[in-house]
Order: sequence, then C-alpha cells, then structure tokens
Amino acid sequence: MNMVQKITEQIREIVNESVKGCINKGVLNIDSIPEIQVETPREREHGDFSTNISMVLAKQAKKNPVAIARDIVENADYEGTYVESMEIAGPGFINFRLNNLWLYKTVEIIHNQKENYGRVDVGKGKKAMVEFVSANPTGPMHMGNARGAALGDSLAAVLEAAGYEVTREFYINDAGNQIEKFGKSLEARYLQLFGQKSEVPEGGYQGEDLIDLMKELKEKDGDKHLQLESSKRQELFTEYALKKNLDKIKTDLSDFGVEFDVWFSEQSLHDNQEIQKTIDYLTEQGHTHQQEGAIWFKASEFGMEKDEVLVRSNGIPTYFAGDIAYHRNKFITRGYDWVINIWGADHHGHVARMKGGVAALGINPDKLDVMIMQLVRLLRNGEVVRMSKRRGQAITLSDLIEEVGKDAARFFFNLRAADTHLDFDLDLAVEKSSENPVFYVQYAHARICSILNQIVQEGIQVPTIDGINLTLLKEDAELDLMRKLAELPEEITRAAMTIEPTRITRYVLEVASLFHVFYNTCRVMTDDESLMMARIALIEATRTVIANVLDLLSISAPERM
Repeated sequence: MNMVQKITEQIREIVNESVKGCINKGVLNIDSIPEIQVETPREREHGDFSTNISMVLAKQAKKNPVAIARDIVENADYEGTYVESMEIAGPGFINFRLNNLWLYKTVEIIHNQKENYGRVDVGKGKKAMVEFVSANPTGPMHMGNARGAALGDSLAAVLEAAGYEVTREFYINDAGNQIEKFGKSLEARYLQLFGQKSEVPEGGYQGEDLIDLMKELKEKDGDKHLQLESSKRQELFTEYALKKNLDKIKTDLSDFGVEFDVWFSEQSLHDNQEIQKTIDYLTEQGHTHQQEGAIWFKASEFGMEKDEVLVRSNGIPTYFAGDIAYHRNKFITRGYDWVINIWGADHHGHVARMKGGVAALGINPDKLDVMIMQLVRLLRNGEVVRMSKRRGQAITLSDLIEEVGKDAARFFFNLRAADTHLDFDLDLAVEKSSENPVFYVQYAHARICSILNQIVQEGIQVPTIDGINLTLLKEDAELDLMRKLAELPEEITRAAMTIEPTRITRYVLEVASLFHVFYNTCRVMTDDESLMMARIALIEATRTVIANVLDLLSISAPERM
C-alpha cells in the first residue's frame, strides 16, 4: 500500500466533495470541476500536503481565490480521514495537516511487506526495454560506459519495482566501417609482430590492447595465419578479437553487478535482411526518395531540418538505416510497449532523427525515450585523472572497480542526473567518513543491525508489530524519519515515470541522514519498555527501507563496517 497515494486520493475526494457542496449551495458558479492537484509543500510549516485548486477555479468562478479557498474549507468534511486540519495560505493555497496515524500505519506496512515495501504497479506488466552501455566491442569499457551501466541497470530495477516487465539489452556494434578498420588494425599489429612492415590504417585503432590480443594469438597459433589472404586473415582476427573483447566486457559488467538479458548483434540486422526490409517498408509508405544514386529518408516531413541518407550511392546502408531497423525490431518484431535508450552526449543530435524514424514506422514516438548522459571526470587529489596508475593507460571500468569497489562506483555514478556532468572523486569514494555518501548510507544500515543484534544478545523479546504501541513515537526526529519512509513507493513511481533513477539514490541518502539525526536524538535502549519497542520497530522499518533501496541499486547493505 502506498500511504502517500492513499492520502492524496483522500484529499482529492475531500476537496471534490466540498466543491460539489459549494456548487449545490450556489456559493460557486462553475460548469465543471478540474483535476485536483495535490503536492507536498517544500516547507514543513506549510503543512503535509497542499492544493492550488482555488487559483485554478478563480477564472471559471469569477471569484477571488482566497474567497474560494474559504468556501472549500468551510464546506469540507474530513472526519474519519488522516486529515487533522485545513488552512488557507498565501494567494489561496489550501494546506492540509495530518494526524500521525498515517505514519504509524506506514511502519506497520513496512514490517508486513518487508523486502516488497516500495514496490508499486504503475507499469501494469507492460513490456519495457532499457538498452544501455552498447559499447563498441573494439576495446575495453571507458568511464562513459561505466556511468551508463550504473544508470541503466538502476533504471531497469526501478522499472521492475514499478510493475514493468523489463528487458536489459546490450546492442553489439559488430558491423560497419569501424569493424572493417578494427580488422585491418589487428592485421597490422599481427604482421608487425613478425617484423613485417605494416601500418595501422588512417582512423584505425591504436590501442595497446590490440597488440596484446595479437600477441596472445601468436603464442596460440604461431605464424600460420601469415599464409592466409588478407581479407580472410582480417575476418579471422576480427572474430577472435571481438569474442575476446565481448567476454571481457561481460566479465567486467558482471563484476559491476550488471547482467544483460539480451546481447543483440548489429550484424544480425544485415544477416536477417531486416535493414533492407525496413528500407523497403519506408519506401512503400512514401517516406523515402532517391537523389544522386542514394536513398534518402524524408526526415523533413517529421520535423527535421533536412532529409537523411539511408543508403549511400555505393549501396551500403548508413548507421541511421540500421538504427531504424533495430527499433523496428524492438517495437514491431518483439512488441515492446516502451523503449528507453541511454546514449552518450555525442548522440544528442540523433534523438530527434530517431524519433522521426520511429514515427515513420507507424509507431508513436512517445514510446521511445532517450536518456542523454554527460561526461565523467575522474579526480584524485583535486586533479583530473585520465591514466591508470598501474597500467599507464586510460582508466577502464575494471580499473575503477579495483580501486574503489563496485558499491562506491555504482553509488557515485547514480548520484547525479544523467544530463549533468559528473566529477567522480576517487579519494572520497574510498574514504570511511560521513563525507562519503555510500559509506554514510551503508553505515546507517550497519548501525541499525548493530542495535538489533545487541537487542538479541540481551535477550529482549520484541513482539510482533501488532503488539507494539507506535503512537508513543512523537519526537520530531521520529516523525520526520517516518514521513521519509512513507515516501519510498512514491519515489519509485516518480523515478520510473521520469526515467530518473538518481532520485532513489538521493532518497536513501535523506533516509540515512534522518536516521542519524534520530539516533543522536532518541535513545533506543530505554527504561520505558513500550517506547523501546516502538523505536525498535521504527529502526527495523528504516533498515528495511535502506536495504530495499540499496538492493535496487545493486549495492550491498552490510551488517557491520
């Protein structure tokens, strides 16, 4: 049960019935009652919830908003609800103050639902796909890929908690010009190992990892590949290196707590003729035209400034054609209701084109969302870091996990919204202090576990939640903590609807902060046994919420630190 949602519905019903009463009495002259918006005020002194319905009605009723608010309050009946009082504020806001029964009910719900607390069903089982990381398998994963992995996996978990049937998908870029250059670059490195003069092609891959791959192959097979034709050799090297790189990517992602349901090959779109079928479909629908031997998509008919090439004059499809075919596969072949792509900042200009391509397929473009992810800067001692201390090369995901651990990396990457630049402080990530956000949250969980263990060791018998008098929890620190615990289902709902998993990370930080305030204000082990039991119930509920959120983020909830 979502207590915030339940109370919101109660308030809407109270206001709706009051407005109807005002209409019947002739106090309000309006034709219809608009949707009643209920919000949580930023300032606690403005009450627990608030509505602006009086201002919304003012034009239709031709009446001052404050006067309308006064009429609504005077005619409101909230007996038997969680509402304790209604007040008029400012230009006509109506603020609602609640009794504490809803907070005590929240603690009961958490105890009863345990690991399922926070889960909602706004998704109603609809099929959602989150496609993320999708790094070129031509080398190791960099920091942008790592951030995308943390955001994408956390978003997928949030969507699952919100009631969607979720697929995590990795799009393998194993076709096209970059793969050809990869094969030529590998061949050059292989030939160099045998003293032959060979240059990496212009725009090819210069990384040390290619040399290492070819050294491995040389040790395994010797010089037998020197006898092959160049094209056959490049094909063999590409297949060998792609498998090695993909295996490494899968291992690194698994170490990072990310497991994909589907690894989708770009090459399969060519092999299954899906790109050609998509181009044929767009042509049949009148969405293409030919010019100078190339096939163009009429992107300008879908809000773009100019049309886009689908097939070059040499007959080779563009990446854009492949992307449209891929999304046709997602929506039409596999039937996803909602597709979310997480892309790097360099793909920002491609979003509108992609939505236009989806619209041309006869699919509502609103079913496609793209999360654009900004760059990451690694900092050590306040200075930007680009190289691994151990290898002297660009820092990879595996380097980061080795240095700061999975938990810190995932928490830090999911701490800032995707569309903001992220400064990742490597020193802070390993610091055992309240300044380190992941340590701060995990320490709150461990501290609660320590208290609960102490209770067991002292032989204190804690009754079930039904036998505990929660109304004894009246201190501000207790009430504030319970209010925050009540917000989890709503936070998951909003994080899912706005595709912003970072809300959940910020939320659990707030829970940890309020718990630490409670811990420093209210003694759990007290002589008042009834109060002690109520506080034990509260901290157990807090532990459950912290553990549930950390589980969503695939971060451990330690019992001791």
